[in-house]
Amino acid sequence: MLLAIDNGNTNILFAIHDMKSEWLFEWRIATDPARTADEYAVWFHQLMCMVGLEFNNISACVISSVVPQSIFNLRNLARRHLDVEPIIIGEPGVDIGIGVRVDNPEQVGADRLVTTLGAVQRYEGPLIIIDSGTATTFDVVSADKHFEGGVIAPGINLSMRALHEAAAQLPRIEIKKPDHVIGKNTVAAMQSGVFWGYIGLIDGLVRQIQKEDKRDFTVIGTGGVASLFEGSSETITHYDSKLTIDGLYEVWRLNS
Repeated sequence: MLLAIDNGNTNILFAIHDMKSEWLFEWRIATDPARTADEYAVWFHQLMCMVGLEFNNISACVISSVVPQSIFNLRNLARRHLDVEPIIIGEPGVDIGIGVRVDNPEQVGADRLVTTLGAVQRYEGPLIIIDSGTATTFDVVSADKHFEGGVIAPGINLSMRALHEAAAQLPRIEIKKPDHVIGKNTVAAMQSGVFWGYIGLIDGLVRQIQKEDKRDFTVIGTGGVASLFEGSSETITHYDSKLTIDGLYEVWRLNS
């Protein structure tokens, strides 16, 4: 089995693939760069045992990380506890299966490249990929499978937390689609601002990209809260939550 690890700024996703056709299990843990390989191992082993698996069922590992401080301990998890040498996105010699046409390719986050790779396996380009995580990214991908840059905006959870922390009388709220745009109380007003504000951000930026670049884009939503916008965004045509781990699987396939 293949263990794919997607280390984001907020959470780390551990996903197990049967190395044939499907993802079997997914688990998440909060990102903590100080967490040791042994701590990961205790947590991960307990979850594997709950579904009848052991470490020796894992024969390969691929890691994508936007938190450089975490890579050392994740690598040690794979080496010491799983007895496999991990493939790590961004390291020399690792084929990511796509081209990169930007000013500084080394500055592009591993997650954006892996998500792009996952997308081009399933959708015909050109593409705009909207990934809603800690940041909301808009990635432009050409028909010949090249990452061409994009837009980075604060994520919806980050904006909501900033609103709560900066304003003494504003509570922490649940992200949900409100019944009305005009809120009749503080919570409803905040939910409207966050939800419809992000719909405006998404649709406005997609239209601006399309205005500047005349290609006929397919627009895909992915990431932790993308499904929340389904049916409300006028520009997103597909929702696909597995683009990143599908990209990790493809990296493993290309390099194994």
